[in-house]
Amino acid sequence: MGIFWDLLQQDELEKQKSQAETLEDRVTQLEAQLQNTKAILKKTLVALETHLSQDIDGDGKMGE
Repeated sequence: MGIFWDLLQQDELEKQKSQAETLEDRVTQLEAQLQNTKAILKKTLVALETHLSQDIDGDGKMGE
């Protein structure tokens, strides 16, 4: 019985390790997507402030 218990525990540890690696990959991917989204949002804000000649984000500058 002891050998079966060890096999089950080893299998469970492998599953958890795989899930953790997958989760880390997903977090890395989401962080990259967030950076891209922020860059696009900043470009959009600059273009909109320039077009409207208004300080939309309240930083005291237009188009920056």
